Amino acid sequence: MTDIAWIDLALASARPKALGALLRYFRDLDTAEEAFQEACLRAIRTWPEKGPPRDPTAWLIFVGRNSGIDAVRKRSKLQALPDEHVISDTEDAESDIAERLDDSNYRDDILRLLFICCHPDLPATQQIALALRIVSGLSVTQIARAFLVSESAMEQRITRAKARVAKAGVPFETPSPEERAERLSIVSTMIYLIFNEGYSQADPKHEAAAISDEAIRLARLMLHIFPAEPELMGLLALMLLQISRRPARFSAEGEIVLLEDQNRSLWNQPFINEALALLDKALRHRRPGPYQLQAAIAAIHSRAKRAEDTDWVEIDLLYRALERVQPSPVVTLNRAVVVSKLQGPQQALDLIDPLGEKLGGYFYYHGLRGGLLKQLGLSRQAREAFDHAIALAHSAAEAAHIRRQIDKMQEEAAQPIAE
Repeated sequence: MTDIAWIDLALASARPKALGALLRYFRDLDTAEEAFQEACLRAIRTWPEKGPPRDPTAWLIFVGRNSGIDAVRKRSKLQALPDEHVISDTEDAESDIAERLDDSNYRDDILRLLFICCHPDLPATQQIALALRIVSGLSVTQIARAFLVSESAMEQRITRAKARVAKAGVPFETPSPEERAERLSIVSTMIYLIFNEGYSQADPKHEAAAISDEAIRLARLMLHIFPAEPELMGLLALMLLQISRRPARFSAEGEIVLLEDQNRSLWNQPFINEALALLDKALRHRRPGPYQLQAAIAAIHSRAKRAEDTDWVEIDLLYRALERVQPSPVVTLNRAVVVSKLQGPQQALDLIDPLGEKLGGYFYYHGLRGGLLKQLGLSRQAREAFDHAIALAHSAAEAAHIRRQIDKMQEEAAQPIAE
């Protein structure tokens, strides 16, 4: 007998590679997904009795492909079969598939699958939902709870995303090295979007918090099939360093705890150690990219045993490098925090004031601006900035954090002046 928990784990682990291969065979996302689901059902029925196959992924591809071909043939009266070279070959054996699993085709299968999910025609919310459903295999119920929407609304979102992908016509040919690099960059961005969607949640038991763990799993998968890509190393290192602080980011009451006030003994040291090793390996390639630079900034924070030990000069240099590599008003906004530490609030305020037009709808812009104005004693302007931030807050925890800043400012203003 085969343990059912092991079967569930094997099916989840095999999903990206098997589904990617089936997508290459059928060139249709719905057909590939249906074929994979049928293979999973057969696995659940047969593996407990007969035992697991030598290579579960190869078995799922083999069974799924045959099941998919049967399904297409049943529909052949209404829909023409794909070209023969798309759905069949002369080596239709599980053992041969197992021997070819490490071929570069399968690396591109997974990359193509993720690339489809983050197609530029899809808004970010649909990209994330589609990737979680197709690549990660999360249920619509799980994804809906994470996004705080109804199941029907999420089902419609995923259906619309699939329709857009089908209409867009994604190329299935093996990408050139240049195209592969471009796809890797787009996929990395999508994985980081998934991570941030979960990382922003206050409750680590909330479904959305688990999504950040899924993003880390996807990054590990990508790094496994592209082990020499320094930016993938940087991406994984960045997420590990950020997730290492999760136990200290919120109080027991769910209130936000700023980095400088966090109990650093709660940080996950094994995650930090793994991230630092990954970052060192990435930087040896001497091809620094945005994720490596962001990870290097996070690494400086992780190495400081106390907030006052933080090397702000080095962080400022890294942010300047990041501005050159990836110019962005958000990067400049983050560097302003460093400037406030090194030069004072007025210099930081001078840096971010020109960003108002671009970041007027950004919660953190108004929150930082309010904090700087507060330090300068400009209470009325600070209150206006804080009010803007509250209106743009994405969660109750963010809004409550800003309200506490307002309360502190009012308490300080009410205190009698010592003679």
